[in-house]
Amino acid sequence: MASHNSTDMHNSTDAQAVSDLIEGIIDAEWRQFQNVNNEGGRAACQGNWPTFHQMRMSQFLTWPAALLRSYDADLNNAAADGRNLITEKYARMMASTDPGYYAANLEGHLPRLDARRVKQQERIIARQVAWASDFATRYPKLGAGMRRIHTSDDTRDSTSFETYLRGELSTYSQGTLDLYEWMIGSYADAGANITEATVLNTVLLAGFDSLDDAEAAQAASDR
Repeated sequence: MASHNSTDMHNSTDAQAVSDLIEGIIDAEWRQFQNVNNEGGRAACQGNWPTFHQMRMSQFLTWPAALLRSYDADLNNAAADGRNLITEKYARMMASTDPGYYAANLEGHLPRLDARRVKQQERIIARQVAWASDFATRYPKLGAGMRRIHTSDDTRDSTSFETYLRGELSTYSQGTLDLYEWMIGSYADAGANITEATVLNTVLLAGFDSLDDAEAAQAASDR
């Protein structure tokens, strides 16, 4: 099974340039992540660079170069404006995980999203939630290691895939979101599943040869 990644989608794109771009994005996100202030103090994941790098790399390898460049510009523009997109992402998640705190302390400090923007994001989210559910059905052991899928399963201490994605999409510029929606449409047109592509990248980076090998290894470890 081949990974569906940026170089697959843009064969003429220089692979090294794409790799360098991804590394720069991950580094910029990591720097912003270090400045996220959590209720209750610094989170353990803020000190886990290897896992952060692997998870973000797995995602960005599925993106085309134009989308990577647009998001890189978002991060640079945010830094120039004194904004932290990672802080904003986690703050928006709290609309579901801790709605009272969100309404009292966070909502008024975040950029407002109009109805058209919200509708666009929810179109994307609905498709990706369906893909995540399909993947978890076909690879139950790997799926069990993922976030819970639906916002309805959120708790104060556990954020679902759906809520995480909603928070992340809400930080993108309009141009980045438009490119992201185009990418999701291209996956759909190709009969591909971006959750599957992302997890495939994760298991390949972890040293497995395929999703099936990773699924079997997880099943064996659970016995």
